Amino acid sequence: MEIQHLPPQQNKFSQWLKTSITARMLMVGFLVIILLIPLSFINNLINERAFRQQDVVNEINQKWGNNVLVYGPMIKLPYKTYTETKTYNEKTKTYFKETQIHKKYAYIFPEHLNAKVDVNSKTLKRGNFESAVFTTQMDFNGQYIPVDLTSKGIKSEDIIWDKASIVIKTSNLKGIKSEVQIKLNNKAYSFETNFNQNNNSNLDILESSFINGSDAFKTKKTDFTFSIKFNGSTKLELIPIGKTTKMEMSSNWADPSFIGNYLPNDETKSISKKGFKADWKVLYINRAFSQQHLKKIPNLNQFAFGTKFMVMVDEYQKSERSAKYGFLVIGLTFLVFFLIQTLSKINIHPFQYLMIGLALTMFYTLLVSISEHSNFLKAYLVAGISVIALITLYSKSILKTFKFPLFIGASLSALYTFIYVIIQLENYALLVGSIGLFLILAIVMFVSRKIDWNNG
Repeated sequence: MEIQHLPPQQNKFSQWLKTSITARMLMVGFLVIILLIPLSFINNLINERAFRQQDVVNEINQKWGNNVLVYGPMIKLPYKTYTETKTYNEKTKTYFKETQIHKKYAYIFPEHLNAKVDVNSKTLKRGNFESAVFTTQMDFNGQYIPVDLTSKGIKSEDIIWDKASIVIKTSNLKGIKSEVQIKLNNKAYSFETNFNQNNNSNLDILESSFINGSDAFKTKKTDFTFSIKFNGSTKLELIPIGKTTKMEMSSNWADPSFIGNYLPNDETKSISKKGFKADWKVLYINRAFSQQHLKKIPNLNQFAFGTKFMVMVDEYQKSERSAKYGFLVIGLTFLVFFLIQTLSKINIHPFQYLMIGLALTMFYTLLVSISEHSNFLKAYLVAGISVIALITLYSKSILKTFKFPLFIGASLSALYTFIYVIIQLENYALLVGSIGLFLILAIVMFVSRKIDWNNG
């Protein structure tokens, strides 16, 4: 029987792959790059689940009630304007003057606007997802001063006083859960939806029945009160149209985020596990719009302020941040195996490196799937312990000793703990991460100093 021998070049190449440090480094680097492919798929999976969560949250909010924004109450006062046209008569050789009357509207904001807002918040769940919703009782009171439009070029006799009304705009018409009436000097007026109003924003309009403005707004101050009960979600805001606007808000929600152009007073603000209380005060000088507007209601949404009610723990965001460190985890783990292989002369096959890398990527799929049914810490512990145990046991079969697998298990435990700490930090994440990477680099430099890099 004839024995076939491999060509000398092939023998040399195989021997180079087994013994050369450079070859092992190239092989490890190539495998790290290859494992970026499943990591990218995992990132896509996390984003897909996050988008699915947002879709479910939007669906819950649409059925319960959307964001609540209140803009009002404001006086809607019709007035007359006049235009003259001249027509030339050929027969009489004279000009004929014709006066046309047009009806326009002025909108007057209150002198004082006070709001007392009581919010009962809760979370609604659908499957693995949840959304923050609330029911709020909003009680308003304030005062109008006598209306004078002479500064706008409008005479009192041109105002149609008996066709005055009150207008309130809101972002959540279908979320209103009570009849809306306004009392002007203890006389009640009901509201109806007005779809014919020239609306330059995405807010719906409620308009009261006609009010005799000669009695209510012409010569004396007028006090008003009204209440609205809403089912809403995510945000509750008010536009400060009063010359002095005050809002008091209390809720059982423990994680409020105060939003908008104006923050609550620090002296009176209190937040605890049972909820929060906050007070706002906005003065006329704090905002860039006047108390009287002609022709149309201005869009003042940018001046709104209030509170955002959100589920603060975003498991998908934490999973995404964790997955961003996947390249670091795989690279450092392969580096540990490479140093062990180089220092101990134990041969590790590329397929074994690949299996270890795939086990590391499985950590993120476990993390995402478990966190949908539990909190992030429990999911992180279960996924981390499972992957570390798997790699440690697999290392035992490769390295044929207990010393190196235990070291690998301890290294992975420290690495996953380090990443978890970075994820939890916000202001100091960059600082802690930089210090940690510096220490890792120092350890690698210390260990690798004994390797003869000239051999291979």
